[in-house]
Amino acid sequence: MKRRAKLLLPILILAAGVAVAAAIIKARPEVERQPATAPAPLVRVVEVRLGELPLNVYAQGTVEPRNEATLVAQVGGRIERVARQFAEGAFFRRDQTLLWIEDADYRLAVAQAEAAVAQARVGLEREQAEAELARREWAELGEGEASPLTRREPQLAQARASLAAAEAALEQARLNLARTRIAAPYDGRLRGKLADVGQFVGPGTPLATVYSTDAAEIRLPVSREELAFLDLDLGRGDFGDQGPAVRLSGQAGAGTQSWAGRVVRADGGFDPRTRMLGLYVEVADPFGRRTAGHEVLPMGLFVEAEIEGRAVADVALLPRAALRAGDRVLVATENRLLYRPVQVVRTLSDEVVVGSGLQAGDLVCVSNLETVVDGMRVRTVRDDAPLETEKQREERL
Repeated sequence: MKRRAKLLLPILILAAGVAVAAAIIKARPEVERQPATAPAPLVRVVEVRLGELPLNVYAQGTVEPRNEATLVAQVGGRIERVARQFAEGAFFRRDQTLLWIEDADYRLAVAQAEAAVAQARVGLEREQAEAELARREWAELGEGEASPLTRREPQLAQARASLAAAEAALEQARLNLARTRIAAPYDGRLRGKLADVGQFVGPGTPLATVYSTDAAEIRLPVSREELAFLDLDLGRGDFGDQGPAVRLSGQAGAGTQSWAGRVVRADGGFDPRTRMLGLYVEVADPFGRRTAGHEVLPMGLFVEAEIEGRAVADVALLPRAALRAGDRVLVATENRLLYRPVQVVRTLSDEVVVGSGLQAGDLVCVSNLETVVDGMRVRTVRDDAPLETEKQREERL
């Protein structure tokens, strides 16, 4: 009996455990089935800030002198000597002699012309005396009205003409003598030499290329769309001191340097090939010859220009990624994205300027979403990085 009890006890314990487990499983609560849901997408948003923004225009151009010319010989002869400033890159003053052409022949011509004038003057005085004598004799002996020939009027006119011709020849001889000294009519700089000492030159022979140093000019091509942002009266053509201010920057030496200028005039019309209008910016004293501490603006330097534009109020500057097709943006409201049409005032490379359609404090989505449904639920995260204009970004970098 004891042996049988030992064999039945484990079986009874196992049966009791199975019964208890079955009872627990039968008594468990019913689990409610729910459909699987995907979490709402996370999007980046920026807060709209309204304010006043100058719509500056950016362009590029090359620095050129305002005046440039080729000095040529007006008389012939051998170049006798040149000034120290007659060298490439040298500066010179207005009316400073740069070359001397041998003038011996021209001095002789002046002396001969002076002698001819003296002879003609003596001839005129003699004819005047003879004419006076003829009038007296006719008054004493003649009858009636004396003829012009009797009064020696033709001879007197010929003497006056001879004197005028001799004086003109003297003036021409003196002018030719003065032209043996070559000078420029402005303060300038010599770009290149085309002749030198000992060379024989004739009238019209190029001697040097020079340019003025009082001001430099930069031609900036601007599109028709960009011109709308500038305060320019294109009907005037010449703006003088009323043109927009311009900030120029370029790499000249160590680091980037900047210069201040002003738009002074415009081309006579749009370029038919590029459909752009050239605006001319003037920079006074580019070499700092009259202004202490002035940064040198070399000729031929490629520069970038920022032209002062009109300022517009109550506009928002948003990243380019915020703009959707059809000039719309996505505004996050109560964790939902809603399309909203806006007025785009200007499109830049990285930003857009929005004039209407948004209010201060609106949250605009800047994430790149493949599929967007108006009113779709989203989760938002603020993009608190400060917005920068293109120029501010360039200066920071």
